[in-house]
Amino acid sequence: MEAADQVLIIDDSQQRRHDLSTIIEFMGYHTKAISSAYWEDAINESDQHNFCALFLGDYLQAENSMQAMVARIQCWSGGVPVIRISEPLPENLQSSLRRQVIARIDWPCNRNQLLSCLHYGQVYKEQWRHLHNTGMNQQVELFKGLVGKSDKMRKVRADMAQVADSDVNVMVTGESGTGKELVARNLHEHSSRRDMPFVPVNCGAIPNELLESELFGHERGSFTGAVQTRIGRFELAHGGTLFLDEIGDMPLHMQVKLLRVLQERTIERVGGSGQIPVDVRIIAATHKNLAEMIEAAEFREDLYYRLNVFPIEMPALRERPEDIPLILNELVGAMEKQNRGSIRLSSAAILSLCRHEWPGNVREMSNLLERLAIMYPYGVVGVQDLPQNFRHMEMLDDDDGVAELFPDSIQPAGHGKVDDLAILPVGGINLKEFLTRLEKSLIQQALSDCNSVVARAADKLQIRRTTLVEKMRKYSLQRYEETMR
Repeated sequence: MEAADQVLIIDDSQQRRHDLSTIIEFMGYHTKAISSAYWEDAINESDQHNFCALFLGDYLQAENSMQAMVARIQCWSGGVPVIRISEPLPENLQSSLRRQVIARIDWPCNRNQLLSCLHYGQVYKEQWRHLHNTGMNQQVELFKGLVGKSDKMRKVRADMAQVADSDVNVMVTGESGTGKELVARNLHEHSSRRDMPFVPVNCGAIPNELLESELFGHERGSFTGAVQTRIGRFELAHGGTLFLDEIGDMPLHMQVKLLRVLQERTIERVGGSGQIPVDVRIIAATHKNLAEMIEAAEFREDLYYRLNVFPIEMPALRERPEDIPLILNELVGAMEKQNRGSIRLSSAAILSLCRHEWPGNVREMSNLLERLAIMYPYGVVGVQDLPQNFRHMEMLDDDDGVAELFPDSIQPAGHGKVDDLAILPVGGINLKEFLTRLEKSLIQQALSDCNSVVARAADKLQIRRTTLVEKMRKYSLQRYEETMR
């Protein structure tokens, strides 16, 4: 049994413990439900870290305050996310303990709220494992903000690790919104120049006639309006890093002057005659195809080779959908730290966002979350709450039946969706194996409900009797063998 399938419930309310355990097991998890008196003794040491979530309810012992209870849980296993049932957290709960309590659910519980809590528990578990996989409690990642487990992002981080402490020029390519400036800042922060300035310049945002002055500075009186001497970005970045964003928008006459600076390592201010030595590392970035621009005589080939010493390509978000849950969690966490609100996304909403094309990439995602945080502050966002162009899930009108099975323990949250009982793990899933287990489980439930009468079970599953018989034979169901005797 894997950790991703196991849930621990600690609650001194026997009825609620039973109801919640039944609901969660219906969703495909295995549960262990115990009271708060001897919960540590009731769990084998080998299973200590094998729970994907811990639901904490009432505890009758007076000495078990929330502070003491969460502290015991943290000492027992700091990697298990805690979800509080019903009661809110006390205001005086220590921040070091509060971090492990990731959410609270109402009781009777809301289905979407329960699903979202389990999903964020998986995110917490994954991040905790990542931070502790070396046995050291390291709270700082090597490259901040560049989250993702996809092969493309692993390559980006590997390339950055190779070139970060070097002085060679770097060319970062990728679509708008993929995080090219984030790469540049991380390279600077992990280089020997980290204590010196990082100076960004957007070459496409500065008028052509002012770009030379911005880069190299100007002398007083060199042109109309130059009332005093001004140093340029190259001098400001002396000893540090100069980030030339959207280098593909630089006009040809400036490309010639930039090439000379890269060769000579000196600049000349506009209106000046003296050569000023500069020591800067150049990191350039563009969303354009410079090779095609060279063919069209819109970009100098010699400058391209000067800048493209070490290329790093940032993948588009649609090329790494498996990273989207982690990025969503990172962006929501950043909003919370900056006191700009917070939201939670249901597993169905996250799956829908994973299917979006994201033409604006991470910048588009950040803007969407900002919008949702304003519309649904601290709420749980479902597929129906997303803007129309972000809805990529087919929704059904029929309820999934959970509320009918447990009317005293769960409140229906409107019409059910086709994926309301599925939570996509952060690390991905073997879809074929999952669907096989799901089909087998549903067949077993149908046979049990129909007292092993195959014809009635087939009607309940809305398939032909012969089809059901074949599937029962395929899965070697004991119930099939019994009914054929």
